[in-house]
Amino acid sequence: MNRRHLLQMLAAAPLATLPAIARAQDSWPQRPLRLLVAYAPGGGTDNVARVLAARLQAVLGQPVVVENKPGAGGNLATEAAASARPDGYTLLMGNQGPMTVNQSLFPNMRVDPLKALEPVALVADAPLVAVVGPGSKAPDLKALLDEARAAKGNFSYASASNGSASHLAAALMFQTAGIEATHLPFRGAGPALNDVVAGHIPFMITTLPSVAGLISGDLVRALAVTGNSRIAALPEVPTVAEAALPGYNASAWYGILTPKGTPAAIRDRLQVAISDSLTTPDVEKRLSEEGAVPSKMGGAAFGEFMNTERARWAKLVKDAGITVD
Repeated sequence: MNRRHLLQMLAAAPLATLPAIARAQDSWPQRPLRLLVAYAPGGGTDNVARVLAARLQAVLGQPVVVENKPGAGGNLATEAAASARPDGYTLLMGNQGPMTVNQSLFPNMRVDPLKALEPVALVADAPLVAVVGPGSKAPDLKALLDEARAAKGNFSYASASNGSASHLAAALMFQTAGIEATHLPFRGAGPALNDVVAGHIPFMITTLPSVAGLISGDLVRALAVTGNSRIAALPEVPTVAEAALPGYNASAWYGILTPKGTPAAIRDRLQVAISDSLTTPDVEKRLSEEGAVPSKMGGAAFGEFMNTERARWAKLVKDAGITVD
């Protein structure tokens, strides 16, 4: 074989591989997928991931295995997803913290998720619930804010942790109301709620699953929900905007992302599979139990949404002096 023939073969090689690549995308998926979750089993993100994974398995015809990878405020799972092969077999269940808040809290993050990952679809939006225990006599949110204002800086609120959705939603509420309040972070919603129930801390914003039993048992009172609309599980509870602060909105949300470079054909098929999964009654019911509402937002809109979220939470973190220390 002479040099000329060798060069001709090498030049043609990339073209010869194109049909094989196209066939691989057309036949995707051919093996199980893994869905990375940045938190331990049992939390809201994990529960939503497992609901979606079970339905995606039926739609795609391959197992979707949930892999919990907690640590560093969700950054470990983000890094693992970003470094995975962009072949459609590694997915990430992204949420508010790792995707749009951590960049303002961790100065030396190794991965920027909005640059290293491809948004596929927003799966669900989950408003939080503002509750009080015996430490407050407020019958509604307006009275609670009046109570906090009258305390002149001596009012405290609990959260699941520094920088959590629980923390940020409450910080935004007090900032919007122009009220100074003291943040008391805990290691999880459970321990924080224990102090609210005991009357040691008057107020907290938290997820519906973490507090639903306490509300039904009359151990805490639900004053408002943090989203744009009321939720089916608590139809009589107004939104924060309805009750006291027009324009206020804060919620937990969950979306699927893939490593940068994942072929558009695979992302498009995955987006359709997610959309089909979210319209089934059993998935809607399970998400409703989590206080979550299925979303219809595709990849492009999801990317724009995350950029907007990042900007507004960065401002709050800076203005409120929030840190992870």
